[in-house]
Amino acid sequence: MTGLKPARGFLSAVFFGLLASGASAQTGGVEYKPEVGQEGKDVVWVPTPQSMVEKMLDMARVTPKDFVMDLGSGDGRTVITAAKRGARALGVEYNPEMVELSRRNAAKEGVTDRAQFVKADLFETDLSKASVITMFLLPDINLKLRPAILNLRPGTRVVSNSFTMGEWRADRTEQVKEDCTTYCTALLWIVPAKAGGVWQVGEGELTIKQEFQMITGTLAAGGADTPIKGRLRGERITFTAGKSQYTGRVTGDTIVEGVVKTAGNHAKWTATRK
Repeated sequence: MTGLKPARGFLSAVFFGLLASGASAQTGGVEYKPEVGQEGKDVVWVPTPQSMVEKMLDMARVTPKDFVMDLGSGDGRTVITAAKRGARALGVEYNPEMVELSRRNAAKEGVTDRAQFVKADLFETDLSKASVITMFLLPDINLKLRPAILNLRPGTRVVSNSFTMGEWRADRTEQVKEDCTTYCTALLWIVPAKAGGVWQVGEGELTIKQEFQMITGTLAAGGADTPIKGRLRGERITFTAGKSQYTGRVTGDTIVEGVVKTAGNHAKWTATRK
């Protein structure tokens, strides 16, 4: 849980830059060590247990194909762990001392080619390149970030240590019981496609009301309006209408790869948003 205060002036920045380059041994300086509970810009710093880091990355199914962004990256442990899994990872941290500490830690672990760290404000950071976002922030900060997260590419995975995103309910929640005594709940969200609106489905009309990943509405066909209920998981849409189950993929203003199952029969369907 990070987002810490900036260094105290130019001389402090120079001093810690010397530490990062290995000059501390020559000058007799003491390497910076963060303290649990130290104040930050938005929250205090509390490190995530390594068992939680592993669980969060497991839930997000991080692979070498991913670009992971850790918001409030602290001492860099989540970014470094992601990099060890082969992913490219970027830590966003407000405290320059923590940024330099993270860079040293990444160098010790031999992952500087995949683990990068920047000193930046969370609310001024472009998140659009991330396929996975991890964070250990407070609920009010999560809520402030939520609009930007919901505008990310559908399918982006977001994992939070312990804290929620208000009415946007997590797609999955898991507890960590080993080597974790506090803040041991991992929550996963999958950014849903934007499916709300009225869609033309053959000769019928599909009206979708979307609330985050959950959808309701009606399917009007053959002179009857049938209620629908379902959900989104990234681009994938699934809903039931009467005894039929519909699946498909939302891409912009079209739904493609649609399959409807009714009493053991399968048929294809597509839709175009009006």
